[in-house]
Amino acid sequence: MSAHCQLTGSKPGFGNKISHSHHRTSRRFDPNVQRKRYWLPGEGRFVRLTLSARAIKTVDSIGIDAAVARIRARGEKI
Repeated sequence: MSAHCQLTGSKPGFGNKISHSHHRTSRRFDPNVQRKRYWLPGEGRFVRLTLSARAIKTVDSIGIDAAVARIRARGEKI
């Protein structure tokens, strides 16, 4: 699973790990991405979305239909 949210578009950030001796090595900051299944009543089917934890809360507040409309507006295929 790629660490990419379909609703918010958040992707991994990159930075450095800094050891006790202050030696720097590269690392990746992944968003908290989950696979979640929602029922789409307008289409009569389930959709499985890859969402960050923040996007799951957004879907709970705006509804699945509005969230799917936003995802499709971004050009993602569902």
